[in-house]
Amino acid sequence: MSEHSGVPSPGTPPPGCPAHTSAVRLGGLAHQQSQQLYRTLRREHGAVAPVLLDNDVPAWLVLGYPEVCYVTSHDELYARDSRRWNQWPNIPEDWPLLPFVGYQPSVLFTEGAEHQRRAGVITRALEGVDQFELAAECRAIAEQLITSFAGSGETELMSAYAHALPARGVLWMCGMPQGSEDTEKLIDDLRISLDAGEGDDPVAAYMRVGARLTQLVKEKREDPGPDVTSRMLLDDAGLSDEEAVQDLISVIAAAQQPTANWIGNTLRLLLTDERFAVNVSGGRVSVGDALNEVLWLDTPTQNFIGRWAVRDTQLGGRHIREGDCLVLGLAAANTDPQIWPESHVGAENSAHLSFSNGEHRCPYPAPLLADVMARTAVETLTEHLPDLVLAAGEAELKWRPSVWMRGLMSLPVRFTPSVR
Repeated sequence: MSEHSGVPSPGTPPPGCPAHTSAVRLGGLAHQQSQQLYRTLRREHGAVAPVLLDNDVPAWLVLGYPEVCYVTSHDELYARDSRRWNQWPNIPEDWPLLPFVGYQPSVLFTEGAEHQRRAGVITRALEGVDQFELAAECRAIAEQLITSFAGSGETELMSAYAHALPARGVLWMCGMPQGSEDTEKLIDDLRISLDAGEGDDPVAAYMRVGARLTQLVKEKREDPGPDVTSRMLLDDAGLSDEEAVQDLISVIAAAQQPTANWIGNTLRLLLTDERFAVNVSGGRVSVGDALNEVLWLDTPTQNFIGRWAVRDTQLGGRHIREGDCLVLGLAAANTDPQIWPESHVGAENSAHLSFSNGEHRCPYPAPLLADVMARTAVETLTEHLPDLVLAAGEAELKWRPSVWMRGLMSLPVRFTPSVR
């Protein structure tokens, strides 16, 4: 607990503790406008706000840009191994966030030399991806997807395009054969495991994803090719099959859903924001700059759980106890008025935290490859369907009820059908 004069009454947490009565239930705020929420939290609590996760589990939400940078740059104070958490005795077996915080032998939870070993393998494997080849492959995927709905004059872009393209793109990078029934099943299981709909079984889907990637690793051990999986296995660091599977899952998950929502959020702005659309169509802003602006103002990964305090520390005027959980408020930090005092975001500035920061940020090539996929998706769609318009009122668009990932549930559009 925090160090305070006086003794709190029984059952009353001290003001410095994230369980204090002023803490905000993070999950219950998922339907609110995110930027309005972050402004309110910053005004009421400052750069570090006490929050309650599902089942009223206490944590800290780091809202300030300098504070997020500090946490992510000081692994010796705020580490990634979730086994440090002081709340494990209070976490039920069916806790909704358990898939994100339960320790796994993947690169996401490693620290120190082991993290450098595992992250180094991913970095070197991704560096081997030819960006021009990836762009050409993504364009072919985009054109195939567009052809599937171009004759109808209408479609729902999130499922038919925004999610489908990066899923196919990242699996192509990993060496899965394009267009095979096996790959299509894996794409569907990835969708269910990352973003389950009604009637879906995400646990079963995740198990099938793991089984298929285990098989992929076995295949690439026996017959390596020019792909990310083979380069990971051939790396001098000597990954075991289990390590390779765990880290492949991390790579694929990090590439698919955030990139899909990055594409969707950019397309929404093009369809609803006249300034944004005119600047892009008139050539005053490139698609790349437009995508960068979206990362500042409407980033797909809103909040990331988490870091765990290695010892008692001070952050943003708060006393953080050893073992406390910190949620990185990436979206709040990107719009911190300390760095944008006049609310003006320079699209050419890429110092946003959408790919995190520090040693545990997305490996260097990953943001470049995600940009290739997103830019190709937006450019190809607008080139082939130049009269694309929203098929619903802007107010009718529904965001997914999540404080973690910002993405639309659907993006219905109309356009002139193509005649073939």
